[in-house]
Amino acid sequence: MRNISSFFGKLAKSVLFIAGMLLASSTMVQAQDAKAGEALFKANCTTCHRVQGKLVGPELKGMSDRHEEGWLIKWIKNSQSLIAAGDPTAVALFEEYNKQVMTAFPQLSDDDVRDIIAYVKAEETRLAQASSATGAEGGAAASNDASNFMIIGLILIIILAIAIMLVLNKVIRTLERIMLNNQALVQDIETAGDDEESESQVSQKLRKFLKNKKAVAMVVLILVAILGAAGWKTMWNVGVHQGYMPVQPIKFSHQLHAGVNQIDCQYCHGGAYKSKNASIPSANICMNCHKGVTGSEQYGGETSPEIAKIYRALDYDPNTGTYGNNPRPIQWIRIHNLPDFAYFNHSQHVVVAGLECQTCHGPVETMEEVYQYSPLTMKWCVDCHRETQVNTDNAYYDRLIEAHEKLKKGEKLTAAMIGGLECGKCHY
Repeated sequence: MRNISSFFGKLAKSVLFIAGMLLASSTMVQAQDAKAGEALFKANCTTCHRVQGKLVGPELKGMSDRHEEGWLIKWIKNSQSLIAAGDPTAVALFEEYNKQVMTAFPQLSDDDVRDIIAYVKAEETRLAQASSATGAEGGAAASNDASNFMIIGLILIIILAIAIMLVLNKVIRTLERIMLNNQALVQDIETAGDDEESESQVSQKLRKFLKNKKAVAMVVLILVAILGAAGWKTMWNVGVHQGYMPVQPIKFSHQLHAGVNQIDCQYCHGGAYKSKNASIPSANICMNCHKGVTGSEQYGGETSPEIAKIYRALDYDPNTGTYGNNPRPIQWIRIHNLPDFAYFNHSQHVVVAGLECQTCHGPVETMEEVYQYSPLTMKWCVDCHRETQVNTDNAYYDRLIEAHEKLKKGEKLTAAMIGGLECGKCHY
């Protein structure tokens, strides 16, 4: 069956391909012959001849019916040689038109003459169709209609044969699928007994396991322990964003600025040593360098696309060095974000404790894009406070010692003397 199906499929494709190629090639050849013949006819024949109607010479309509192609080729190329040879047709035609000499065309090849003949035939068909529309030349039109009917009928027969082949191919494939399904059904019936036997063995082992209460209890305890550990880990990490790395509006590379160029962190984040927040630098801080550093050497003389974003934010024209009146803030995305109930003061850790930025933020000088390095959980902060030794050699503790000395002497002590004027005491 499968071989028959494959044979019909290949046969249908082959017939369709051959029919299409024959139709295309025949149409192409006829179109090319008629088109070339039209150009030759207009260049050499229109002075004396028309396809329909007499001019100086006879009308050419029906010349292929009156004369053979070989004779027409000889006559058109050199009519006088035929007359001189005594060809009766040539002599009669010469005398009929008062012995007017037809111009010789020795420059035309045999194929050129055939192209002219093809054009005349095509023009005859066109004229016949036009005359049939007005009721004239009925016989010629009927002949042409019959020819067209035969061609259309042949095409329809080919299409019908291909359709029958495709339908047979579809039927054969359906029968193949039915046979395969029947074979599979038989195999299922044969193996059903084996499956029932194996299933009964499995059910027996399961019943035996369920009767063993110690084994069941052990499995339940293991599942509870696994699920409890997974749930505890999931709950513990709720709100922890370690590794968070959002896409920023400007691709600022800390590796380039803090690493390669060794720019101090507090040059940009100036609030880290004097306030609760480290602060995000304004675009004017960027312009301290990027008025002159444009990255044009890497972009063929054009300003770097990322530096151009800073210019647009400040409405700065690098060509004139002037600022416009339409600045727009850069919408940076916050990376490190503590809960509202957690208080953290950068100045206490940077100035008083003397911690490096990398203690919490990781090796930012190696980061192309900054991400949250530490978990920033309560446990992580408590562990750091337990391990970090307090450095008392700074002005903060000097003020505390001074305050205690005043207390011992009974002098006046104000809240400002013990850090009561720090903004973070009231404003979170």
